[in-house]
Amino acid sequence: MSALNRFEQRLEHMVTGAFARAFRSAVQPMEIAAALQREVDNSAQILSRDRRLAPNNFSIDLSATDFDRLSTYGETLSRELASMLHEHAAEQHYLFAGPVRLNFSRADDLTTGRFRVRSEAAAEVTPVPGQSMTDTAISRAPMYLEISGVRHPLEAPGVVIGRGTNADLRIDDRGVSRRHAEFRVQQTTDGATVSVLDLGSTNGTTVDGRRVQQSVLADGSVVQIGATRIVVGVPQTSKTRPPAPYRQAVTSQDPQPGQRGGGGQPEREPDDQPGRFLLGRRGKKKQRPADQPPSGDTRQRRWNG
Repeated sequence: MSALNRFEQRLEHMVTGAFARAFRSAVQPMEIAAALQREVDNSAQILSRDRRLAPNNFSIDLSATDFDRLSTYGETLSRELASMLHEHAAEQHYLFAGPVRLNFSRADDLTTGRFRVRSEAAAEVTPVPGQSMTDTAISRAPMYLEISGVRHPLEAPGVVIGRGTNADLRIDDRGVSRRHAEFRVQQTTDGATVSVLDLGSTNGTTVDGRRVQQSVLADGSVVQIGATRIVVGVPQTSKTRPPAPYRQAVTSQDPQPGQRGGGGQPEREPDDQPGRFLLGRRGKKKQRPADQPPSGDTRQRRWNG
């Protein structure tokens, strides 16, 4: 008997009375379970001949009507769906990148009976011991590594990333070796540079989709190890920008071509216009005028499992 059939059997025992009436909505739990199973099958990545890495974070968007009817039983439904996914993974020899999580959200753009399922592999990340993760520490660091939306300051000489306890920054990803890769930071006269070195990992390291043994990285480079994406950030702060050039003012009565006449102080090339920048969790810069208020609440309701 498959995991999907066992889920249906358990559901028949649970669905009675008011619970059964709630499931008369257009979206049925069996439809969600089947969609989750297909999502796992379609997204699993081959690690070896008999091992595949499956996503572990699932987002299920429901219409307003279906969300309201099912939200009362969200915890029970999430638990049963997670159990079904674990059984299916065992049958297919899948390995989850981390703990299975299900997030049900209300989406106003969906009509009754319509739903969406999305997934991603998101492993648990343990920061470097003793490293400060505050916004101040990140802004002072010459660069950072963004993993699952969280920024980790990166300073010289660098860090070793892996799944084992002897790695500096630990990622609980089954596709990551115990000591998978090293991010090396070097200080030069032109500033800091960063590169990645694969440490003989089983599944390899890719940079912007290309498998590498060693590669120099730039701002926005995407390093993939196992199912984990690491985005490199090298912010251009005012501390690293060269000073604006000076032009010597001409004091004679006849100005030279391209220069202003008359006495006075040396002139500086105009700097960029000041502005306010917002740094989101995904590392994107958005410029906003100083008098514009922040965006409002999205008014999205959700329950997690």
